[in-house]
Amino acid sequence: MPLRIPEAKDVAGKKVLVRVDFNVPMKDGTVTDDTRIKAHLETLKFLRDSGAFISLVSHLGRPKEGRDPEFSLKPVADHLGNVTGWKVRFVPDCIGVAVEEAVASQSQDEILVLENVRFYKEETKNDPSFAKKLARPFEVFVMDAFSAAHRAHASTRGVADYLKPFAGFLVKKEIEALSVVRDNPMHPYVLILGGAKVSDKIGVIENLLSKVDHIVIGGGMAYTFLKAKGHGIGKSLCEEDKIEYAKKMLSLADSKGVKIHLPFDSVIANEIKDGVTAQVVDVEKGIPDDMMGLDIGPKTAKAFCDVIKEANTVFWNGPMGVFELETFRAGTKNVAMAVAEVTKRGGHTVVGGGDTAAAVNLLGFSEQMTHVSTGGGASLEFMEGKMLPGIEPLIL
Repeated sequence: MPLRIPEAKDVAGKKVLVRVDFNVPMKDGTVTDDTRIKAHLETLKFLRDSGAFISLVSHLGRPKEGRDPEFSLKPVADHLGNVTGWKVRFVPDCIGVAVEEAVASQSQDEILVLENVRFYKEETKNDPSFAKKLARPFEVFVMDAFSAAHRAHASTRGVADYLKPFAGFLVKKEIEALSVVRDNPMHPYVLILGGAKVSDKIGVIENLLSKVDHIVIGGGMAYTFLKAKGHGIGKSLCEEDKIEYAKKMLSLADSKGVKIHLPFDSVIANEIKDGVTAQVVDVEKGIPDDMMGLDIGPKTAKAFCDVIKEANTVFWNGPMGVFELETFRAGTKNVAMAVAEVTKRGGHTVVGGGDTAAAVNLLGFSEQMTHVSTGGGASLEFMEGKMLPGIEPLIL
C-alpha cells in the first residue's frame, strides 16, 4: 500500500498540522507512560530538521462535555518538552483566534501543542465546518496517529479535505509491517489469538483463514471454542451467542487444511486475584462449576510454542491469560518467548497493539518483535481488510 510520505521540500517553511496520539496514561497530572509520545519522535525530528513550523493535535481520554481540566494536554506538552529538550508551547485551544495567533508568532524551533480536540463534540462527528476550522491556520497535514486511524474524526480524516495530506513515519512503519502479515506472509504462517472475546476477532479470522497455516487460540476466547467442542468450562468467560460461530469456524478451518490449536490444560481458580490458589486441570476432565480458566496450562504452552517456533510469519493479537497478575502470566510469557525466537532467526513477527502490546512491554519482549503496533482497534480493522478512514487520503 504506497503512501504519500513527505520530503523536506514538502514541509520546509510550511505551517504543518500533525495528528499525533498523545492519549497517554496520566496520574495526578503526570504522564506515567510516554511510549506513545516517543513513537512520534522520528516524524517530529524529520519535520524540525526540514524547517517546518509544527503544531500537534491530539485527543486525551473521553471528556464528556466541553472542557475538563482532567483531560487537558498541557501536562503532556510539558512532558514532551522535558523528554526532548525542545522548545514546546501549549496552546489552550485547538481552533480559533488562540491558535491563529500562536501559529503567527511561532518560531521555527518551537513546537505548538494544541488543546484536547475532543473538548469539541464536533470532533468525533467529523463535522466539516469544525474540520475546516482546525485546518485554517495550516498548509500541510501529517497523519501520524495510526492508533486513531480507524476513526473517521475531524482531526484524523476531516482535515485531509482542506490540507495536503501526508503519512508520518509511524503510520508508514505500521502499514508496512501489518501489510506483510495481511497481504504477503511467508509460510508457515501462525495466527495467535487471545484476549476476552471471540466477537472482537471474527473479522480477522475470516480475512486470514485462507492465508494462515495454523491458528493458536488462548485467552478467554478459547473457552467459547472449548464449550463448542463439548467441554465443561465452569464459570470461565464464554460468549454463548458465538458458540455456533466457533463450531462453524472449526469446521471451515478443517476443510481448508488450517489447524486450529486449542488448550488441553488450563490454569484455573475461583476468582481473579493475585496470590489466589490456582491449579492446573486437563480440559478433557472439564473445569469444575465453581472455577474459571485464567491462563493456558503448561502442556498447552509447550504445544503452542512448538507450533509457533516453526513459523516464518506470526501475527499475535490477544494475551493467553490474565497477564496483569503474576499467577496467570506464564502462558503469555512462554508465547512471547517463542515469538521472539521466530524474530531472532529472521521471521516476521507482529504484535497487534492493545493488551498484547502491553503484555510484551511488561514482560520485556517488545524489542524482540519485528513490530509492536501502537494501534489495538486500528490494527485489528486493518487485518480484517478494512480501509481505515485516516489512511485512505494518504494513499498514492
